[in-house]
Amino acid sequence: MAGPDEQPTQDASRVGLWRRLHRWMRAHHVTLMTLPDTPHNIALGSAIGMFFGFTPLFTMKTLLAFLITWLFRANKTAAVITVTLHDVLIPLVPAIFFWQYKLGMWALYHRIPQREGFRRVPLSAWMEWTTFLTVVRPILIGSLFFAVPAALLVYFGLRAVLIRSRAKTTTSNATE
Repeated sequence: MAGPDEQPTQDASRVGLWRRLHRWMRAHHVTLMTLPDTPHNIALGSAIGMFFGFTPLFTMKTLLAFLITWLFRANKTAAVITVTLHDVLIPLVPAIFFWQYKLGMWALYHRIPQREGFRRVPLSAWMEWTTFLTVVRPILIGSLFFAVPAALLVYFGLRAVLIRSRAKTTTSNATE
């Protein structure tokens, strides 16, 4: 433990980071649990947000999640919160994209490349359509292998938790 005259160590700042992250996650969890909507709509909004959270569409994830939840009449707030919560995985994005690329190449071409195509792409080529076809399309297709199961897990898990939580609240309010 650092004294009053000592600088905090890296371990202390790491503990502070985890504490802030835990507080932030708890606040968003409470927000999801208290949204004034049906468990189905909240869970569907969260599932749509989780689905788009796994896509490589960084600049459009939140907007797409919002629009799709609007189309399905799900809870838009839950979708936006879940897309934001998914960004906690940012440090793992390179590994996730690596596996999404491999799975996408397998799904599209029935082969896994020995060398990844995105290692040979110069920075200036990222704005060309050919780069989209060779790199981003396999990542986008591969993201479905992560997004669909995660969205299903979030939908059924959150829906069950919401139903159970609201049943407890209703029972405790009825007994008082």
